Amino acid sequence: MKRLNCYIYTRVSTSMQVDGYSLDAQKEKLYKYAEYQEMHVCGEYSDEGKSGKNIGGRPDFKRMLDDIESGKDKIDYVLVFKLSRFGRNAADVLSSLQIMQDFGANLICVEDGIDSSKDSGKLMISVLSAVAEIERENILVQTMEGRKQKAREGKWNGGFAPYGYFLEKGELKIAEDEAEAIKLIFDLYINTNMGANGIARYLNQHGITKKPRQNGTLDTFSAHFIKLVIQNPVYCGKIAFGRRKTEKINGTRNEFHVVKQEEYPIYNGVHEALVSVEDWELAQQKIKKLGVKREKIYNLEHEHLLSGILRCPVCGAAMYGNINRKRKPDGTIYKDHFYYACKHRMKVDGHNCDYHKQWNQTIINGAIEEVIEKLILNPIFEKALCEKINTRISTDELEKELSVFKKELNQLVVSKRKLASQIDNLDVTDKHYDKKYQDMQNRLYSFYDEIEIVEEKIEDLQSRIINIQKEKITGENVFLFLQYYGIMYKNFTDAEKKKFFNTFIDSVEIFPEEQPDGRVLKSISFKFPVFYDGEDNITKICWDGETTVETVALLIRTNQKI
Repeated sequence: MKRLNCYIYTRVSTSMQVDGYSLDAQKEKLYKYAEYQEMHVCGEYSDEGKSGKNIGGRPDFKRMLDDIESGKDKIDYVLVFKLSRFGRNAADVLSSLQIMQDFGANLICVEDGIDSSKDSGKLMISVLSAVAEIERENILVQTMEGRKQKAREGKWNGGFAPYGYFLEKGELKIAEDEAEAIKLIFDLYINTNMGANGIARYLNQHGITKKPRQNGTLDTFSAHFIKLVIQNPVYCGKIAFGRRKTEKINGTRNEFHVVKQEEYPIYNGVHEALVSVEDWELAQQKIKKLGVKREKIYNLEHEHLLSGILRCPVCGAAMYGNINRKRKPDGTIYKDHFYYACKHRMKVDGHNCDYHKQWNQTIINGAIEEVIEKLILNPIFEKALCEKINTRISTDELEKELSVFKKELNQLVVSKRKLASQIDNLDVTDKHYDKKYQDMQNRLYSFYDEIEIVEEKIEDLQSRIINIQKEKITGENVFLFLQYYGIMYKNFTDAEKKKFFNTFIDSVEIFPEEQPDGRVLKSISFKFPVFYDGEDNITKICWDGETTVETVALLIRTNQKI
């Protein structure tokens, strides 16, 4: 009688043996079975810590199938301890088994007593695979329904408490030492012209620190954090469900990713709100309004050089570029006039700004250009600039913190994968299967929550590092430009001029009207210390109240009407 050849295949999670059978224990049992059946073991294949959801992540399993297809050892059987070790996905189990049988090999599940060479064996494999997969999906649905029901009841349904709250016996309670910052964020966003960046800067500059906590260890506010706060309905007393969902990646069988949802249900919460529903909705309206991007279709090369830098003399908000387009009777454009104007946004006192004067851009741009030219011609300014401009803004601490969070993210991802593998390895016939599965599934969802929080921290830090690097002033670049200002500036495109102004100047204040002596500029604030009028280490030059200043920029007389 011909002696049968077989392969032994084992698989188990490295982190925990759910059913108590290690790789060595499985191998020992399989070798004893092969010896008892007088089979010759031609090869041993093992995937340690690999998920049974699909064969894609199991290199030894794929290698075993390749060896069977090649006819390398003329295999008659593959021995596995239990069917769950061969696979947990019904489609994968049946397709892999079909490949084996096409090349004359069958499957024996020793512990389950299943032999695919027998008619009843293949039927049992089909049934058990399908039952295990359906059972897993049913429990997943039940778990999600439980979380959704908690949301319907207005209860917090998992994860860390949002900033401004703490958890007490699973319920959200107001954290008084954090709540005031949340209220201020909404107040500033709704009632001023500030955006997320401006609010973050305001809070940090006014000594309002963010309390470090488990889901936010940074003690400063960032634009990313402000956006998350403004968009979260929990602050107006609501509970959202499904803002992010785990969805299958198209074209894959068992690969998933977390996707932000455009629409999701919102329920009345049992917790106390920090802002009114009306204020929260006003904030959402502003988000939508600011989120609309308007594409330029005319004067594509023109840039409003001082847009965002020039300040309204009444409300202090950044002025924006405006255009007055002249057309012929047939509608053809023959000339464009560019202006700076206030957006008439609401001031802190609740009233809209009433400054309606529009300044010709040629006048304001020319005044700034003249000031810079006269400044850099001063040899003392040149020397002081060379000494002062090399100040570096270090991102070392942020980089270190980013590295820590990346390591934490990696650990969470690895732990999540291991837990998913443990779920796959659960024995569907175990009387405690449902409880084990439920507990593990809850832990898996908590991993998703923790991963999302760490990813937000990483995104926040990366954003801050990029912003610092963008604003960082290098002595070589700026000083070189200033040295050759007269030659280079006139050859710059508008986009390059605007970039220079944003690098060099922090803000420009103007008088509401042209002064009797022709003055337009009230002050210029620079992004680094400069030398001016016998003083060094100053960042702001003011002409307010002065009658004669050697470097004052006079109004440029033109024939254009304002």
